[in-house]
Amino acid sequence: MAENIQVKSTSNRLKRPRTNVVKAFYFKREREILGGGAILLFFVMWEIIGASGLFNSMFVSSPSRVWVAGVAYIESGLVWNDLRISGIEFFSGYLLALLVGVPIGLMMGWYWRVHAILDPFVSFFYSTPRIAFLPVLIIWLGIGMGSKIAIIFMMSVIPFVVNTMTGVRTIDQNLVKVARAFNASDLQIFLTIILPGAIPSIISGLRLGIGLGLIGIVVGEMYAANAGIGYRLMEAGTMFRTDLLFVCVLMIAGIGIASSELLVRVERIFDRWRPDRS
Repeated sequence: MAENIQVKSTSNRLKRPRTNVVKAFYFKREREILGGGAILLFFVMWEIIGASGLFNSMFVSSPSRVWVAGVAYIESGLVWNDLRISGIEFFSGYLLALLVGVPIGLMMGWYWRVHAILDPFVSFFYSTPRIAFLPVLIIWLGIGMGSKIAIIFMMSVIPFVVNTMTGVRTIDQNLVKVARAFNASDLQIFLTIILPGAIPSIISGLRLGIGLGLIGIVVGEMYAANAGIGYRLMEAGTMFRTDLLFVCVLMIAGIGIASSELLVRVERIFDRWRPDRS
């Protein structure tokens, strides 16, 4: 009897550490587990609905059909040309918006006269659906890459300007007064206080610009193009190829999520530089 009790107590001691390890792993990765489980459940339900025959498969498709369409899209070789064209257009417009938007935002936040001059134009473009300028851009620049780069630039540049300007204007002015008290020049104040203090807001603007830039490239290629992810998406919709349409949507979403997650990690590095408003 004593031996049985000893064996049970020993087995309980062996089970407890495993249980604790599992619990510790779950609570450490709870967010990822819950998010991944929700995604998995979504795809399972989608597959069940698609295979049930309740809806026309032409309109709802299913994850398995999307997978087959994605493999066929890759094997055809079209995906690489579409990614190349869309990538060149996106990064060209995005980089141009970065090079223009950040300096303008810094000047608008630091010099009140520049802010007074440019604020009406920034407010106009901020409140206007910039996609509406696409027909005009096509008339000016044609249906080539130029019009798509221009619309991506217009979609992304405003978040860069507004967030950078906000970052500069929310810097603690006491830091600037102390620097001036020690006879620091404007260039020294800008390099040591203004620019580092605005970096967290600039990175937030970069994250917003990614989503808006992707919208611009999709709409631009759907409107007038003969290649690219947006063009392929439009073509799939026109031909009622829902499976290929979802492939293009998931590719665009994946690029956006990966880019945003990369900027989130960069943002965390500079997060301690954010001004404390408490």
